[in-house]
Amino acid sequence: MSTPSLTALTPAHGQSSGLRSITVAREDLDPRTGLLEYVVRDDAHTWIRRGGGLVGYGEITRFTVTGPDRFTRAQDWWRRELAGAEVLDELGIPGSGLIAFGSFAFSKTSPHASRLIVPEVVVGCTEGRSWLTYITRDPEAELSAAAAEAALAAWLLEPAADRSPSPGDRLAPGVLTEDQYTRAVAEGVEHVRRGELSKLVLARDIVAELERPIATAHVLRELAVRYEDCWTYAVDGLIGSTPEMLIKVENNTAEARVLAGTLDRADAPADDPGYAERVLAGSEKQLHEHQIAIDSLTETLAPFTSSMTSHSEPFVLQLPNVWHLASDVTARLTADDDGHVPTSLALVQALHPTAAVCGTPTTVAGALIRELEHLQRGPYAGPVGWIDAGGNGEWGIALRGAVIETPTRVRLYAGCGIVEGSTPEAELAETWSKFRPMIEALGIRR
Repeated sequence: MSTPSLTALTPAHGQSSGLRSITVAREDLDPRTGLLEYVVRDDAHTWIRRGGGLVGYGEITRFTVTGPDRFTRAQDWWRRELAGAEVLDELGIPGSGLIAFGSFAFSKTSPHASRLIVPEVVVGCTEGRSWLTYITRDPEAELSAAAAEAALAAWLLEPAADRSPSPGDRLAPGVLTEDQYTRAVAEGVEHVRRGELSKLVLARDIVAELERPIATAHVLRELAVRYEDCWTYAVDGLIGSTPEMLIKVENNTAEARVLAGTLDRADAPADDPGYAERVLAGSEKQLHEHQIAIDSLTETLAPFTSSMTSHSEPFVLQLPNVWHLASDVTARLTADDDGHVPTSLALVQALHPTAAVCGTPTTVAGALIRELEHLQRGPYAGPVGWIDAGGNGEWGIALRGAVIETPTRVRLYAGCGIVEGSTPEAELAETWSKFRPMIEALGIRR
């Protein structure tokens, strides 16, 4: 794996060419709802967890790219945009000032265009502090609090309508039928048993066909409320609520949340409070899968850090649809010989794809994925999130989500980690548990 560029991103102040922005503090967010009150447009860019995060409107500019160097080229473009930017930011905290929302293809061979998008207006909130950012390319535009508020008001004039489920809404098979998927899992297990790899992640898709256009904002609010411990995202038609943080960078500290090991809550006994802990933490198969994911992350992250801490034992993360074995990793980033600390996007390049969404070794797993899945993952299981002008950012893995292909056609994805102890029937059932967040948010009865 090549080493990513570690050059820090620093905007040039006081210049009038290129991007211009102003960020001002705000105090009007309702603490009960946070940013949810701003998730009112179907075309908004969204990154929310527990009411905090970022909601963006509009588009000032974008960069699209394909290929194995997509992360490097995207970071180079962002650096060029920042070099000529004029930035007024009275907060100076991660996520304020100039930012770009991003979504990247899972595979380096994918024809799907990875993208960074700079919005016109961003409302942000973290740890009780909220702000408004206005971005423009107009050299004559006024950069003021009043101009920012006026731009926001214009975007909020016509909120999207909610959508009630229709009787004709239905789920259709994707590229693989259920039988084809179980056969693919069985083949994957045989590859593991022969010692070709220790873990393989195989995904499948289903299609939601709707009678009326999807109400994206409504779906996102449903996800954010039901899955408040997840990161609810929307970037250019990619939507979902991921429980897995690939990497978060804030003031030279990196954090990640690794999930591997899943237990469906649908059939859990109601009178057994220790059920999830016993079944997950007591399963050699689940612990083995989790350890592979942890080792993959920490070994890749180590060259960029001066210290790293993680749980000695995984904890059980409880979500409305499933339980996961989870581990949080925190690392102090170290500067290279030139004094530059890696940006969030540089770390994304180093870490993706992880064992949690690909397998290990990743080169062997990636080739098997292309052979056995028979589908284009596109942005599914790829990095999704944001980066700011200081290189800070949050990048989740695009899981528990879907791609809006047309206003009435939505493709859902789910995948499972295949190890030697996997059984095709259990993995198929696990995909349905992972489809459940999007199916319920869409209001479809299965």
